[in-house]
Amino acid sequence: MDALERDFYEERRRKWRRSAFWRGFLVAAALGAVAALVFGGDLGAGRDQIARYALEGVITDSLERDKLLAELAEDDHVRAVILRVNSPGGTTAGSEAAFASIRAVAAEKPVVAVLGEVAASGGYAAAIAADHVVGRGNTLTGSIGVILEYPDLTDLMARVGIGVETVRSSQLKGEPSPFRPTSPAARAVEDALVEDSYGWFRGLVGERRGLGGAELDAAANGAVFTGRLALERGLIDAIGGEPEAMAWLESRDAALADLPVRDWEVETATGLLGSIWGRVGTTGGILSEISRLTGPKLYSIGP
Repeated sequence: MDALERDFYEERRRKWRRSAFWRGFLVAAALGAVAALVFGGDLGAGRDQIARYALEGVITDSLERDKLLAELAEDDHVRAVILRVNSPGGTTAGSEAAFASIRAVAAEKPVVAVLGEVAASGGYAAAIAADHVVGRGNTLTGSIGVILEYPDLTDLMARVGIGVETVRSSQLKGEPSPFRPTSPAARAVEDALVEDSYGWFRGLVGERRGLGGAELDAAANGAVFTGRLALERGLIDAIGGEPEAMAWLESRDAALADLPVRDWEVETATGLLGSIWGRVGTTGGILSEISRLTGPKLYSIGP
C-alpha cells in the first residue's frame, strides 16, 4: 500500500470516528431529553426547593396522592409547598382525606394554596388546609355544603311496565334506590347523613378561617363566590396568583426567595411511552372523573 492509499484510508477512519462521535452524542442527547421529559420532576431531588403540587379534578380518596403528600412532609429538602387547587369538589370522604394529608404537610413546613378557575366545595375544603389561601378575583370558590343525589326512575318504569323485585334484611337496606320511592324512614336517614357531613364541613371552615355566628352562616350557605366576594367574607386571604403566594412564603422565611420551585406529581404505572404520551396531551374532565365513581356517595361538589 503506497503513501497515497494510506492517507486515503486514514482520512476515512478519521471521518468514521468523527461521525461515530456525533451519532453517539445525538443519541445521548435524545435519551437525555426523553429522561428530562419523563423523569424531569426527579432531577432536582436532593436539593433544597419549594415544592409545587396540583390538586385538580374531582377529589376522591387516593392512596397515591396521600403517599406523595406524606413524602412532601418528610422530605427535609422541601422547605415549603405551593398547593395549586383547581377542583369543583368531590366526595366528602375524599376531601376529608386530602385535607388531613395537607395539614400533615403544613405541620412540618409552610403551605400556601393558590386557587385556579374553580376551588369549590371539597376543593375549598382542601385549600383551607393550607396556612394561607390566595385566589384570583374571578376564581369560583365557596360552595360550602353537602349534597346527596340519585335518580328516581319509578315513573319511567311504571310507563314501560318494568318492575324490580327486592329481598332485603330491613327496609333501610339498599336505600336510596332509583327503583322505588323513598320512604319517610329512608329520607330521615339521608337527611341525617347530609346534616352530619355538613356539620363537619361547616365546623372545618369556622375553625380554619376563624368565622362564627352570622359570618359563618353567610359564608357556609352553599353559595358560590368569586375570589373578591370570598375575600370580603374571610374565606381567602389575598387576591392574586403564584407571585403573591411566593411573596407570602418569603415573608415567612427570606431564604425561600433563592430556592427553585419544583413540580411534584403522583406517579402512575403507565410505562415510558404512556408517560410521554400523557405529558404530550391528556383528555378528560369532570364528566370522565364522575363516570368512574359508582355507588351512592356523599358529594361535596359545586358549583
